[in-house]
Amino acid sequence: MSRRSEKSPRESELARAGLGARWAELHHGDREPWPDERRIAGLARREETVAKIVTLHGGAGPMALDLQAAWQAFHAGEFPRAIKLGSELGALGATVANKAAAIDSVYSKHTGPQVLRILVTATARGEEAVGQLPKYPNAHYMLALVLGRYSQRISILEALAEGLAGRVRSHLEQTLDLEPRHAEAHVALGLYHAEIINKLGSLAAGFTHNVSSEKALEHFHQASHLAPASPIVQMEHANGLMLLDADRYRSQARQLYERAAACRPLDAMEALDVQCATRLSEGKTR
Repeated sequence: MSRRSEKSPRESELARAGLGARWAELHHGDREPWPDERRIAGLARREETVAKIVTLHGGAGPMALDLQAAWQAFHAGEFPRAIKLGSELGALGATVANKAAAIDSVYSKHTGPQVLRILVTATARGEEAVGQLPKYPNAHYMLALVLGRYSQRISILEALAEGLAGRVRSHLEQTLDLEPRHAEAHVALGLYHAEIINKLGSLAAGFTHNVSSEKALEHFHQASHLAPASPIVQMEHANGLMLLDADRYRSQARQLYERAAACRPLDAMEALDVQCATRLSEGKTR
């Protein structure tokens, strides 16, 4: 059954109109399409499993409205609510639910075990979404994102031993195969290379995992080119440079942190990223 927003119908209509007008700018980094009725109906025609979810939800129109409500919660910084609303919408809601889970895992005050539970649940949700929507770039990207956050929580070495890092790479590469202009996937894949090099050294990392500083830099530069006004792209570019060679890239990383700190935040997530970048530009720990 469809669940409407707690706002009045008129307030919800106006909020959705505002979100739609700003959508392209808000999602320049992840290339997420606007979830309107036409898009939902098209996905339902192509994927039988999606069609069943849409039918149970009352049709493409109600599904689109509720998906937009989940994204409204996300952009307002109501991450637990976005997770809840998105998780009620099956594979179509996994993108917003998992992006919210990834952000919440970094910026919330949850305990370590709570964060791991959130990420484990998000991983299962992401795997289901990839199974139902294998040609949807952000099904792969958001799964890679939550797997990456989980890997960082347990350490990159444990993630390598468990094969999680390889899964992150696979889904990021599939994201870019499907959407080569996905800036956030580019910076995430650059970080993948940088983190493994940082832990294993360039020779061992190249031999055992086929990663390199050159590939990391290529992805970082592509991400910054595609999304120059994105604070998270600039900040993660800087983080990756520091992982590769802190002495060599410290000055460049500082410039990137300062650029991220100077970005105009478009929503609550970007405001958090700008705050973090400001601390890092001042030499404070994350």
